[in-house]
Amino acid sequence: LAYAHEESDRLQHRHIGTEHLLLGLLREDRSMAAEILYERGLRLNAVRDEIARRSVETELEGRAELQQPPEAALWIDEIRSYGQGLMAMANRLIRFYGGKESMTEAVFEDALTKGESPSKEPGQEEGERMHRGGTVRKTGRRTVLGLEKLLEDRIELVRGARVGLVCNQASVDHSLRHAADLFHERSELRLTTLFGPQHGIRGDVQDNMIETEHMTDRRTGRPIYSLYSETREPTEQMLEDVDVLVFDMQDVGCRIYTFIYTLANCMRAAKKYSRRVIVCDRPNPITGVHLGGNVLEAEYASFVGQFPIPTRHGMTVGELGRMFNEHFGIGCELEVVTMEGWGREQWMDETDAPWVMPSPNMPTLLTATVFPGTVHVEGTQLSEGRGTTRPFELIGAPYIEAEEYAARLMSLGLAGTYYRPSGFQPTFQKHAGRTCGGVQIHVTDREAFEPVLAGVATVKVAYDLYEEHFRWKEPPYEYVFDKNPFDVIAGTKTLREQIERHDSLETIHASWARGAADFKAERERYLLY
Repeated sequence: LAYAHEESDRLQHRHIGTEHLLLGLLREDRSMAAEILYERGLRLNAVRDEIARRSVETELEGRAELQQPPEAALWIDEIRSYGQGLMAMANRLIRFYGGKESMTEAVFEDALTKGESPSKEPGQEEGERMHRGGTVRKTGRRTVLGLEKLLEDRIELVRGARVGLVCNQASVDHSLRHAADLFHERSELRLTTLFGPQHGIRGDVQDNMIETEHMTDRRTGRPIYSLYSETREPTEQMLEDVDVLVFDMQDVGCRIYTFIYTLANCMRAAKKYSRRVIVCDRPNPITGVHLGGNVLEAEYASFVGQFPIPTRHGMTVGELGRMFNEHFGIGCELEVVTMEGWGREQWMDETDAPWVMPSPNMPTLLTATVFPGTVHVEGTQLSEGRGTTRPFELIGAPYIEAEEYAARLMSLGLAGTYYRPSGFQPTFQKHAGRTCGGVQIHVTDREAFEPVLAGVATVKVAYDLYEEHFRWKEPPYEYVFDKNPFDVIAGTKTLREQIERHDSLETIHASWARGAADFKAERERYLLY
């Protein structure tokens, strides 16, 4: 019955019906009823999708009978007047109608087709503004995550196995249930070990190069081994009670992010100690279409960049795993459990996939959108906004004059980008407690926006305007002690040298083209969607 309640909530229904009881039985996989249903070919995702489809059809048939309350008229006026807070208003409408999204869409249609169109100002939040003149596109498809597909349709891959799970707080299904709990409940497998990445298995450790301890998980009683500690690769002892490593982590679409290298290290250990690896795939939140930035050079390989791929790679974790394994020669026994219902062109908010911040300074999709560029600021003494509520969107330093800095950046004419003059005071990390002048980056057209270019521009312009104050970060950075941290982040010394020579942004941008084109051709054979 508890599962039936969850399924009703998931489908945004206002009742518990036999359809929800059926879904509950399918989820109660250890019951005799569930076994009988599975033997007759019923699968949870397929049944859930069919119920959702029929619910929408039934709702559309009765849509004309639904009456709008007085409150709805007020909300419509708000939408027409301001064009902001659309998500919050949608939630209020959805709650009123008990989850009847088609009715909510009807209300929005009234607001958007009668009277003045909602305004769109630079600086509106990504989730709050209109997208390219309309609401954010939704495909209507359900995005079945690799985690869900593994447990519901591909359970034979782990049946009877001792499983080591690589996860953190973002490893959830559509009901926001954690992968470790889901695995722990399943009788077909034995969850023996948990592995945590950078920032810890709960994502609570704020800064870089702050190692986490090994511990025991209170909920499951299983040991947690930190892969951001004295080792970043599972040891033979850690794998002693493991037959298969299952990797379920949310990436952010950028080369300069350690989770994909935790995967690579797990694959190396699996090869060395004859274990299998299963990757549960998740969406690239900033699409699988766009590429950007330079390709890493081998001598600058580190834990924030192990392979020659561009800064914005346009691949999913599963696709990268295949490329690491075959193209870059790790050679372990690898299985990727693909998603269903995700298309390469989709942003995370164009799917129904859940977003839980994958690391402490990656709170929103907008953060992930700008991150491939503004992560370069970590390699300088500029603040990248850590210690504020807008990490990687706010860039500045105490010596920067905000209006001057913003004006120079705006003069570059970068598509889809608005640099708003801003003052901010970090509560920790660089310049903690001091007021910084700088900018907040607002994305006005994310399809046209080039994050690497926009982020590198903030470093270049700060250097051009304030060279006497500007400083690069001092080593070490991510376990590299003998190289400039900016070079480690960029994966090359060329970018720093271009900035120091005052090369134009056009020259810098053009220098990335050949590497990106070669990579785009190489990656084709590893794409799954």
